[in-house]
Amino acid sequence: MDRAVARWILAIALGAIGVSHFRSTRGFRVVVPDWATRLTRLDKDAIVIASGAAEVALAAGLLALPGERRRVGWATAAFFVAVMPGNVHQWQTKRSTPGLDTDARRFGRLFLQPLLVAWALWSTGGEAPRRRNRRRR
Repeated sequence: MDRAVARWILAIALGAIGVSHFRSTRGFRVVVPDWATRLTRLDKDAIVIASGAAEVALAAGLLALPGERRRVGWATAAFFVAVMPGNVHQWQTKRSTPGLDTDARRFGRLFLQPLLVAWALWSTGGEAPRRRNRRRR
């Protein structure tokens, strides 16, 4: 797959899920661990809205800021790492959300997160630079 196509798919998916955070806040609250509200001093609805806003902003950045592509890629990857505790919490508490309504699906979602991190970095050219093995003659 071409990196530009992968980046567009990622941006569209991020934007769509971000918008769904605004439309279905209650459905995403179950993913927010209780410790997150204590740490941020925000309620679960505010955290859901903030994460949705971050997803929409990252999606826009992936498409509208070609000069910042690598930085937006790293920010997107960092976001995917930051929300991983919510995915673990959802799996541990066996709480359902649309599409994640079985233990197997919730468990499988945990393995999707590292792939999303890799996708964000690869599609934006943000992966670590490769070292070249140069032989001296």
